[in-house]
Amino acid sequence: MRLEIRDLTKRYDQERGLLPTSFEVAKGELIAIVGHNGAGKSTLLKMLANWIPPDGGRVMIDSIDLCNRMAVVKKIGFVPEVPNLFDFFSVDYNLKLFAALLQAPSQRVEDILEEFDLIPFRKTKVQALSKGLKQRVSIGRALLADPPVLLFDEPTSGLDFDMTKEIYRLLNTMHATGKTILFTTHRPEEIKNLATRIMVLHEGEMVFDGSPDKYFQSDIHDRLYA
Repeated sequence: MRLEIRDLTKRYDQERGLLPTSFEVAKGELIAIVGHNGAGKSTLLKMLANWIPPDGGRVMIDSIDLCNRMAVVKKIGFVPEVPNLFDFFSVDYNLKLFAALLQAPSQRVEDILEEFDLIPFRKTKVQALSKGLKQRVSIGRALLADPPVLLFDEPTSGLDFDMTKEIYRLLNTMHATGKTILFTTHRPEEIKNLATRIMVLHEGEMVFDGSPDKYFQSDIHDRLYA
């Protein structure tokens, strides 16, 4: 698996968006994308997930162009900061619906329910779930097609300490199975304890791309969080 990004661009106005950005991601990397609000982090992930179209540039995964939406959704799973679930339907129905859309085997729904300890909640409407449980369902939904690449936008935003630890455990477990993971974050402890590589966006521009050691030895971290 190889993810190639070439001159990917999205501008909303003069102050927000993503300037032409290029990088490559190899199989098994766990990358933290860091930066202030408005730096372009979520915009980058949404373009990689084919949620929003770029203004320019190209994304290839295993030589498949991002424009091939059906192929991409089987290669990339996206967990947005706000879960994209149907609140008035049950957990079970949500997963079955997305499995059908992704052309995933029906057994995957049962596997996900068991893997994420959701069997007791399978008939519960999503709107009745805690934020942590909604996040679990959202992650499970992203895994239905068993994609090799997973994107997480602020995966621990608004979660309590225990649920945050659970998300860390899930990320490490998925990474250990060979998944390639990119996630956005504001939390220095996530950068330090999870990532194998760090990319920093500032005002839409990539200003750092390197190892955690190099990141914390540089002055980038201090400038971001001073």
